[in-house]
Amino acid sequence: MQERAQEKAQVRHILCEKQSKALEALEKLNSGMKFDEVARTYSEDKARHGGDLGWMNRGSMVGEFQDAAFALPVSSIFLTNLLSNTNDPSKNQSTTIKHSKMREEFVMIDGKSVRKIDWHDYNQIAEDNARTGLGEQGQPVEPSMQERSSHEFSKLYRENGFNAYVSDNISIHRSVKDIRHPDCKKKLYAENLPIVSIIIPFHDEHWSSLIRSIHSILNRTPAILLKEIILVDDASTKDFLKEKLDDYVAKLKKTRIIRLKKREGLIRTRMAGAREATAEILIFFDSHIEVNYNWLPPLIEPISFDYRIAVCPFIDIIKWDNFAYIDVWGGEQYESSFKIWQCGGQLKDTPCSRVGHIYRKFNPFGGFSFGDYMTRNHKRVAEVWMDEYKEFIYKRSPHYRKTDAGNLTKQLEIRKKLNCKSFKWFMENVAFDLPKYYPPIPLPPYASGEIRSMTAPLCVDTKHGSEHASFGLDQCLSDHKGIGGEQEFEISWRQDIRPKNREMCFDVPKNGKRAPVVLFSCHGFKGNQHFMYNIVRFAFI
Repeated sequence: MQERAQEKAQVRHILCEKQSKALEALEKLNSGMKFDEVARTYSEDKARHGGDLGWMNRGSMVGEFQDAAFALPVSSIFLTNLLSNTNDPSKNQSTTIKHSKMREEFVMIDGKSVRKIDWHDYNQIAEDNARTGLGEQGQPVEPSMQERSSHEFSKLYRENGFNAYVSDNISIHRSVKDIRHPDCKKKLYAENLPIVSIIIPFHDEHWSSLIRSIHSILNRTPAILLKEIILVDDASTKDFLKEKLDDYVAKLKKTRIIRLKKREGLIRTRMAGAREATAEILIFFDSHIEVNYNWLPPLIEPISFDYRIAVCPFIDIIKWDNFAYIDVWGGEQYESSFKIWQCGGQLKDTPCSRVGHIYRKFNPFGGFSFGDYMTRNHKRVAEVWMDEYKEFIYKRSPHYRKTDAGNLTKQLEIRKKLNCKSFKWFMENVAFDLPKYYPPIPLPPYASGEIRSMTAPLCVDTKHGSEHASFGLDQCLSDHKGIGGEQEFEISWRQDIRPKNREMCFDVPKNGKRAPVVLFSCHGFKGNQHFMYNIVRFAFI
């Protein structure tokens, strides 16, 4: 390995005064002309065009792809060609053109030269970084006890399922924390990207959360890429979402409203917006989101190269109680994933595109329901796309088998018409590692029962606590019949401890001696939920 590390990659470059000459050289290289032949051509042009031919050695492992950085005149464009020390110019590994006046590069995609640029709006970033006040930089806002006990606070919470009182005290133009990976700030994206229509369905959305969603998009989206924002009102009943909203939106750029005469639900409302959209790409957002910096170019660039690709941003959490913008990995939409992959497309997550979303504590719109739509929809997905694998669903959730999924004839005909692949293909080629982490049939626990103290007649009792709840010891139920509690636990095959028949796990949220143990949603990745039982010491470690 040390010998390989000492080998050097040879970087050969051509300097050109004109971008056209550099592109011409790039096309010659990609058409098969050897580097030396291209170099001789530009060496002969030197007297007429001021070009230059040079050699430079740089330490690197053979075969490693790197971009060479040179100090060049402002107007120069350079072409790099990385070669191993075999001095064989035909072994061209990567070819890139960069411009020293701004961050850009040229890459060959499907035989075409594509210019990539830095899409960041540094003026907006600087303006946001200078902002101060409640909630700025995505910081949490903690109301006082007096505010929490007010009638207005409780009323807004009941109506919205999140802390709308805090939302009203945060600027509609507030800044967010840039939580992207540092490498995202360096990435370049194609200069010529398609324009987008953004569709936002809403029903009785709170004023400040809806308006903040709109301004977040307008403030952090390249204007040249945004064709329109379409708000679709799914028969809202709140007065401020009628004439007041019409007047407000009329003053905004590229934003308009369409209104449905009756309540249609999320999917039909999205489709109503899609029928009105005029851009090449459609993006659907909820009505309580905040986009992060440079979110759009990484989201749409893959689509610009292949229309069969569907792309999802990473969804971060805006906490419902204090509006803190926090980092979280997200993923959703089983049917979209199955449908896209099995029918010839690709579904990609883009970690450099981040969008914050408020997850409500509860659904405040309980009056509108199609029954148990979640179970119904899951069964429809299983019946249309999962083939024989649907039996695993029914074994885990037997009540699904009796659920009425409705008429699926049209969906099955579409799958047949598109000649979509089987779900077995999906499991073997796309989700091949899924059974390792999520077995189709749950594995039995390693052990189950009460957790009893060795020094006192007491047992661990979680008392049916919710997420973040702490717990301790209490009288053992097995010794005292008739008292309430939750003292039956399992050590799962994932080596976590959870109350029986619950997806809550013992979790240590902080490092340090005597750190508290609380209940938290089971994540299955060990870490702060990893417990092992020592059979010699009769203790968990």
